[in-house]
Amino acid sequence: MRDTIVLDHIGAREAAARLVAGRLEDVLVDTDTPRPGTIYRAIADRPVKGQGGMFLRTPDGPAFLRQVRGLAPGQALLVQVTGHAEPGKALPVTQKLLFKSRYAIVTPDAPGLNISRSIRDEARRDALLEIAHEAMIDNTMGLILRSSCSDAESEEIADDIRAMVDLALAVMADSDGDAEVLVEGDSPHRVAWREWSAPADVETAAGGFEALGVMDQLEQLLAPHVPLSGGASMYIEPTRALIAVDVNTGGDATPAAGNKANLACARELPRQLRLRGLGGQITLDLAPMAKKDRRPFETALRTAFRSDVTETALVGWTPLGHYELQRKRDRAPLPEDLG
Repeated sequence: MRDTIVLDHIGAREAAARLVAGRLEDVLVDTDTPRPGTIYRAIADRPVKGQGGMFLRTPDGPAFLRQVRGLAPGQALLVQVTGHAEPGKALPVTQKLLFKSRYAIVTPDAPGLNISRSIRDEARRDALLEIAHEAMIDNTMGLILRSSCSDAESEEIADDIRAMVDLALAVMADSDGDAEVLVEGDSPHRVAWREWSAPADVETAAGGFEALGVMDQLEQLLAPHVPLSGGASMYIEPTRALIAVDVNTGGDATPAAGNKANLACARELPRQLRLRGLGGQITLDLAPMAKKDRRPFETALRTAFRSDVTETALVGWTPLGHYELQRKRDRAPLPEDLG
């Protein structure tokens, strides 16, 4: 069954949703904060001793750059927003710029031509290398051809590469001057086109979220309670310090109840974090289970996160028996006001 992609608005906010058999699998909602992917010409402001970083001045407020070497206050530099900032904190940025589109990622600071490992057909890989060499001729920047190239038209791929190369060259040549926004990050509709490349039916009519049940599913995400299979449940509650996840067995009083609830949590957790836009430190307070069942739980959790695009580190067990994760904040939390 084909996916369904819905491009709509929630109030004045641009939004996109991906449904699989009617079930919401991903959602993107615009915010008032700078979008990931935004590129600034920023000005170095002040170093942070002991953290190896520096605060920068941008048109959208302060940014923080880690692992700074040889950077002096007042110096101009090019940086890219890597994720959403927590309230009251500086924007996270990097100097390793990526120019990303549907088929190609141009990497000015990382030379070389690379093809997604998910494309395994050798004849196709050879054909893509030929396209890449022709499009990148006399160019020292790096290129990554994405998995979406597997069945795309050659001319579309070549056009995509050339567009990203032209954008990268223009930005890299504009490094001098005061703080300025050089490239706006992609909007939800643009990100949906760029990232959701599997065959899908696309709905663009106004009111699509209501007509296809997206709004009803979004409303459910505003509550901490998440039903799981077998009558179990989990509660996902963000705090200022971390995301707390509490797993309960429900009415099941059998010896295996805790293990079943925890495995159900492992399977559903990536989807819930993705839809809710949650990242940072995550602590799982799991249902009681024997220590011998920890390894199957870890395997299930690792398998579930393997297909999730957001970088998530499975840190491990605490002395109190909690399980901890660290997840990149690459999107903003789902707005509480969906009107």
